[in-house]
Amino acid sequence: MSDEPQPHEPEGDEPESSPFEEIVGEATDRDPDLAVIEAGSRTLRAQAGPQPDVVPTRPEDPELDAALRAVEDELATRWGETKLEPSVKRISALMDVLGEPQRSYPSIHITGTNGKTTTARMIEALLGAFDLRVGRYSSPHVQSITERLSIDGAPVPAEKFVEIYEDVKPYVEMVDAQQEYRLSFFEVLTGMAYASFADAPVDIAVVEVGMGGSWDATNVIDGNVAVITPISLDHTDRLGETPEQIAVEKSGIIKPDATVVLAQQPVEAASVVLKKAVEVDATVAREGMEFGVVSRELAVGGQQLTLRGLGGEYDDIFLPIHGAHMAHNAAVALSAVEAFFGIGQQQARTLDIDVVREAFASVTSPGRLEVVRKSPTVVLDAAHNPAGARATAEAVSEAFGFSRLVGVVAPSRDKDVRGVLEAFEPVFAEVVVSRHQTHRAMDVDELAALAVEVFGEDRVQVEPRLDSAIEEAITLAEEDGEYAGAGVLVTGSVFTVGEARLLLGGKR
Repeated sequence: MSDEPQPHEPEGDEPESSPFEEIVGEATDRDPDLAVIEAGSRTLRAQAGPQPDVVPTRPEDPELDAALRAVEDELATRWGETKLEPSVKRISALMDVLGEPQRSYPSIHITGTNGKTTTARMIEALLGAFDLRVGRYSSPHVQSITERLSIDGAPVPAEKFVEIYEDVKPYVEMVDAQQEYRLSFFEVLTGMAYASFADAPVDIAVVEVGMGGSWDATNVIDGNVAVITPISLDHTDRLGETPEQIAVEKSGIIKPDATVVLAQQPVEAASVVLKKAVEVDATVAREGMEFGVVSRELAVGGQQLTLRGLGGEYDDIFLPIHGAHMAHNAAVALSAVEAFFGIGQQQARTLDIDVVREAFASVTSPGRLEVVRKSPTVVLDAAHNPAGARATAEAVSEAFGFSRLVGVVAPSRDKDVRGVLEAFEPVFAEVVVSRHQTHRAMDVDELAALAVEVFGEDRVQVEPRLDSAIEEAITLAEEDGEYAGAGVLVTGSVFTVGEARLLLGGKR
């Protein structure tokens, strides 16, 4: 890890105590070296209107739709994303026969428990605003599998997705024949992403880890910048039962001489990451020290930010997404892009502020505090673990000020569902429990019993069908009198959010 001071550190011409330093100093209940910078006045209470839909729908051409479904069906015969054999030997073999496409462009590699997809989208927007051609690989998808592969800031068209699959299919089958286990669903998609980015070609790839880090299929790239978003407990059966154990896996994406952009972490997790960085001679930029959120105000349709990056301060940034955690994602994304451009090590300067403002103002993140209906307001959020649920609960309370909030919760059975329910209990007046339509959905009766334990019987309703659950929640929110101004939050899983988007106006 480099001991060189960051360019923005005081050199004698700065005031003795800058606003940034004062905020760090005020974080007395946390390790100052690891503290995220809490910020800002909260002056407005405003509701955002629905944003233009940026999620692809089913192809209208019947032949193309059939071709895409055929690809989806073939991929579905492979191991799903929750069945893993912890190694990169199969994806390495696929990269070998494809000619190592992942080596043909630099990359920013992102891991963590929460915030990966939104941070990836912010990084993509920033790089694109600086006239770079960007390939982004994210998971899981909200509505369409094609969302996972993005080039030039948009998901690849369905016909291109099918073409990419057909191009790599012979190589996939070649590797399948040589390995003990066939390539998994996620491994094939990763191969498709890396091959398509090389073919485009892109100037840089922004790659989100599927699970963990060390043995994740994405980890055959040499990420020039490694981003680690907040680590908390999730996938504990595969990654470990403590933040420290999980951090061991996630720090596996740190490559020699890389720059690590480290979001606020539990102390034990941060210690693991810092030790890994020292081992491989990587440089670490820590949220709360080298970068962070200086100030944050609520604004109509989002929030107004001042961010401290590796090269200096960026003010008057509008982010059209609610939540303190989204502001911190923005700080991480900005610092990752600065690190990619060499700011903070080779260069002591800031990025063009007007370009940064334009990029952040364009950011969307479907299914993350997304308003999809007004009167009553219906918000979708993909929170699926306790840490994510706590962040969402805080953000909804702050940004919307509902007189009453009705929850629709439909989680997957392999999550800490009690923890999610407990996180939402203080903000939900009532909760309608339901299920999404995948094999991973939690049994509704089991979920209802757990919800009654957390909320009490009078606050829980059960609707096994998600459409009926949303309808019931909207009905409750539309009640007159003191309940005028109520809202609905649909949450618990990315699968739930995807189905809700379709039910509330999307196409399939």
